[in-house]
Amino acid sequence: MAKVILDAGHGGYDNGASFEGRLEKNDTLNLVLAVGDLLEKEGVEVLYTRMEDIYQSPAEKAAIGNESGADYFISIHRNSSPEPETYSGVQTLVFRDEGVPALLAENINRELEKTGFANLGTSVRPNLAVLRRTRMPAALVEVGFINTEQDNTLFDLKFPEIAQAVASGILQTIRLEEENFMEPEMEQMEQRPYTIETGVFMHYENAKRLAENMQEDGFDCYIETVGNCYVVRHGSFRNHEEAKKEEKHLYELGYEARACVVTVHTCV
Repeated sequence: MAKVILDAGHGGYDNGASFEGRLEKNDTLNLVLAVGDLLEKEGVEVLYTRMEDIYQSPAEKAAIGNESGADYFISIHRNSSPEPETYSGVQTLVFRDEGVPALLAENINRELEKTGFANLGTSVRPNLAVLRRTRMPAALVEVGFINTEQDNTLFDLKFPEIAQAVASGILQTIRLEEENFMEPEMEQMEQRPYTIETGVFMHYENAKRLAENMQEDGFDCYIETVGNCYVVRHGSFRNHEEAKKEEKHLYELGYEARACVVTVHTCV
């Protein structure tokens, strides 16, 4: 069974969002511990970025995830709006709305919707460190709005069901991925070549600058126009092990590399 690292958003002096004395950092920790317990009962190895009220920067949380060797990174948060009682529902954020993160987001959102939350869908947020810096499939789940009484009431009254919903969404993703990996390895490699992605930009000049820096360091990279954005890629690998090895090498040199299957995606 897969290894999952759970991140309770915020912590320590960083309370996150708050509303009438209620602190996001407390809700996230309580929910993460409950979800972790449910996953462990299903045979999943569970790790945590924090199990107590301590501060970690988003970059530190991502680093803990990378060092853990986990297969999935799930960060739990509560949403908030500028004005109270404005929005309601759950939403999951991903680096790109494709592949395993997209599946993870869809499964978790669907299960949380069953508990009574409105399903606000998946949102792409490439600027978030816990999504951008993590090397494994990652998702950030916004479990209702902390400044909407309806969502808080639901969070409190159906807490066990909500924890089960998040756990179920994760388990569904793990099991589907394990089924997919049971296909013959050579067939998968032919169908899904890997590449290393080192940047996604809205402006060509930024992509060009990164590509030139990589070329000066001896890497064969190229810029691909995908939708409204420019993607800097390096190499073409026929198996995940080779891609991950090269990703690690680039990361050690200071590049925010990410091994991925070559797919079409869009910027928003």
